[in-house]
Amino acid sequence: MSPKPEILAPAGSPETLAAALRSGADAVYVGSKRFSARSSAANFSDEELADALRLCHSYGAKLYLAVNTIISDGEADDFRRHIMLTSELGVDGYIVQDWGAAEIIRKAVPDAVLHASTQMSVHTAAGVRYLRELGYVRAVPAREVSRDVLEDICRENIETEAFVHGALCMSVSGQCYMSAMIGSRSANRGCCGQACRLPFSAVGNKSRAALSLKDLSLLERADEIKKIGVDSLKIEGRMKRPEYVASAVNELKTALDGGKPDMQLLRGIFSRSGFTDGYFTGKRQDMFGSREKDDVTAARTLIPQIHELYRSERQVHTVDIHAVMKSGEPLRVMAYCGGITAEAVGDIPDIAQNRPTDMAMLEKQLSKLGDTVFRLGKLTADLDNGLFVPAGKLNELRRELTEKLKNAVISHNTPHYTIAGTMPELPLVKRRPREGALPLRTFCRTAEQALAAAEKSEFVAVPADMINCELLSRIPAEKIIASPPRFIADEKALAARLEDVKSSGVERLLCHTPDHIALGRELGFRLHGSFTLNVYNSYSAEYLRSIGLEDCIFSIEATLEQLADAKTLLPLGAVVYGRLPLMLTRNCPVKNEVGCKKCTDRLIDRTGRELPVACSREYVEILNSDVLYMHDRLAEVQNAAFGVILLNDEDARQTAEALAGAKPSGNITRGLYYRGIE
Repeated sequence: MSPKPEILAPAGSPETLAAALRSGADAVYVGSKRFSARSSAANFSDEELADALRLCHSYGAKLYLAVNTIISDGEADDFRRHIMLTSELGVDGYIVQDWGAAEIIRKAVPDAVLHASTQMSVHTAAGVRYLRELGYVRAVPAREVSRDVLEDICRENIETEAFVHGALCMSVSGQCYMSAMIGSRSANRGCCGQACRLPFSAVGNKSRAALSLKDLSLLERADEIKKIGVDSLKIEGRMKRPEYVASAVNELKTALDGGKPDMQLLRGIFSRSGFTDGYFTGKRQDMFGSREKDDVTAARTLIPQIHELYRSERQVHTVDIHAVMKSGEPLRVMAYCGGITAEAVGDIPDIAQNRPTDMAMLEKQLSKLGDTVFRLGKLTADLDNGLFVPAGKLNELRRELTEKLKNAVISHNTPHYTIAGTMPELPLVKRRPREGALPLRTFCRTAEQALAAAEKSEFVAVPADMINCELLSRIPAEKIIASPPRFIADEKALAARLEDVKSSGVERLLCHTPDHIALGRELGFRLHGSFTLNVYNSYSAEYLRSIGLEDCIFSIEATLEQLADAKTLLPLGAVVYGRLPLMLTRNCPVKNEVGCKKCTDRLIDRTGRELPVACSREYVEILNSDVLYMHDRLAEVQNAAFGVILLNDEDARQTAEALAGAKPSGNITRGLYYRGIE
């Protein structure tokens, strides 16, 4: 039987942190006031973080700091200083999304422990294997992976962390741009406005929340997850109340101990129409749900009883105590706890006038450890007869002893790092105006689009499963970039398909996530980065160049000014036309509402805007209602080596018009190029 996995709890505030630890968490993940993907949580100041680390390490628990947002060039030095400070405090690991942020951590603190956030969208064994090569100690796979995929991932020589309880985003993490596009509140910057919980419908039903999923719970499958080798079981909820976290930790602990978790209690504390295990089991037919009145009412009655779970300290360390009381010598009390020792020295005992201090008296006073993290193991003593120490003095000595022991335990459990404090070097790149027309690359969904775009495009990106002899007879292989599925449901099948594509003469691969970089490297492709890699700063661009990418599309959440100021030798692209994808989902909201036979190909929001839904075999892309159009402002798109045309349902004529710069019919948008994100 494999050892028990770590119970990893969220802590959005000091109160929730205490609740998690007292309820049985082995580790917690927290955010500081900046650089955290849950900026709406209370989060921790530097002083609160120092206290949180001491508390965690007194329990023997670990604290992982979430710095899992994309950062700008202007924030990079502040981020470096933040990493140096928190490393000195003894953070046990950093949860990271941004390529550049990870590299800044490596340079500033070479022996820091890196965890690849679920925001990196890694969802294959190849992806986590590559993360291990890049120095990550732990990978947090996408929540959307199935049991079999998770088992494959667990076979790689890297720690694996899996979500087992809490809210589910509709979109694959790291691939959601809806909140950013609607209100400039970027999920990749920790500012998600949760637009997905608002009304959406395939048929205009304003009471339907078509993008809201039930909460995840795999607690009843905890033993199964343990057996496949997951190292850490993660509870979602840094914005949740202490009662929510305490109950989830307690029920997960019960499940891992072989008991039956109280799912009715958990549903009452918080759920959205119950729970789902659909991604894990692959049964995704009944995953949608929203917060209902009954859910809220149940929570009010249950919350008071949950307080008992974390009312007092949890005694996690067994301590043996030995007292030495000799005539004419100060009383000494020693504590031994797993190789850690402490000693407290009191006054010289008095000669007893009445009842002397004996073993029973020592045990009565020295065993009062209820308000500490210690429980008494063995008590021994070397006593001379006829001596007396007042009970109050023994209590003082006990408190001094346990405080010293706690500090020794904290010191033992606090990691120490090498603080180099350096930054990754950026090349000296001068801003130069572009000469000549901006080369265009066209991302196609159909063969008709690819054929229409080939002549006017520098490259055409074509779905890998569409590349065949007929297409290659009409478009030169050297002009094609193979585009794999954005979400890989069957890694082996895709690898086999890409091998066929490579053998057909296509040398280039579009990389949407680290998984594609990993597969592309293994198969020998020339690698091109998509905007879904979320390259938002110069450090990320330079890092991707260092691992072999030939170019990359800059983040669609960046402004034109950020693009122009990027200091990198990696050629950067910019999307200049098309419907930007707002979400990448494994569940089809249209299918769930009306079925495939009545597919409307779109969602309607509460304002009447229509969002096209592009369906593929294993996932769905929800697209923006307005078309991004920048052809009339290409002179302002500085520092771009190429422009990108994103096509959806355009025919051959519309494809040609898009490449020629014609303004599309209907509403247009400039995206976030001018307004930016929070």
